[in-house]
Formats: sequence, structure tokens, C-alpha cells
Amino acid sequence: MENEVKDAIKKGFSELGLGKNHEIPLLSEDSFDEIGKSKVDALKNSIEEIHEMIRGRERLSRKIHDEGETLKSEIKGYLSENEKMQIASSDPTREKNDLRHKKIEISELQMNEKIGCWKDVALLKKELREYERELLEKEERLKIFNKILKEEKLN
Repeated sequence: MENEVKDAIKKGFSELGLGKNHEIPLLSEDSFDEIGKSKVDALKNSIEEIHEMIRGRERLSRKIHDEGETLKSEIKGYLSENEKMQIASSDPTREKNDLRHKKIEISELQMNEKIGCWKDVALLKKELREYERELLEKEERLKIFNKILKEEKLN
């Protein structure tokens, strides 16, 4: 092959036996539809996955918040029940203050979770908008391409 190429260079490329048919084979309308359809379907799947991730993140945030509220109400109930009773420890005031401090920590965690959820959902929605824009563009291109193909078929 190397010698053939050297000889062809000396003689000119017209005598090189490579690529005699320079026409690009035309794809059928169905193959274009399949290419476009697969891209559109992939984008639709990605969009649905992002919607599911958003719903999942919001469910997780609600669950964390609800569990925090449950813990805070249990602490509050415990403190209310034992307000007048002596807690069986050496320093009841310190233990009550520790429990109150735990309620504050839980509230802080809930607030941080709300902020984290908002940030996560905002990023997912940004990605979602990009995918939706890309899907719209692909669908429009596919419509235009199909219209051109139909016009070519008629001519």
C-alpha cells in the first residue's frame, strides 16, 4: 500500500484507486427520523429524570424537616412534663438547658436543609431549562428538516 501511495503521488492522485465513488450515500427519510427521534427521546428522558430528582430532593427535605419537628416536640414534651419534677441527675438545670440547646441545633439544621434544598433545586431547574431549550430546538429542526424532505420528495 505504501508503494502504491508513493507511485500515485508521483503519477498524480487521479490514478490512486482509493475512493473512486466520492458521492455521499443519502440516508433515507426514516434514518433521519430515527437519528432525530433518538436525540429527542434522550432529551425527554433527561428532562424526566431531572423532574424526578427535583421531586426526590423536595421529599427528602420535607422528611428531614418533619423528623426535626418530631424531635423538637418530643424535647418540648419532655421538658414540659419534667418542668416541676426533679430530673434524676446531679444538675437538672444543666440538663434542661442542654435539651433546649438541642432544639436550637435542630432548628438550625432544618434551616440549613431548607437552604441546601433550595440551592439543589435551583441548580436542577437551571439544568432542566437548558435541556428543555435544547429539546425545543431539536424538535423545531426536526420539523423543518422533515418539511424540506417532503418538499424535495414532491419535486
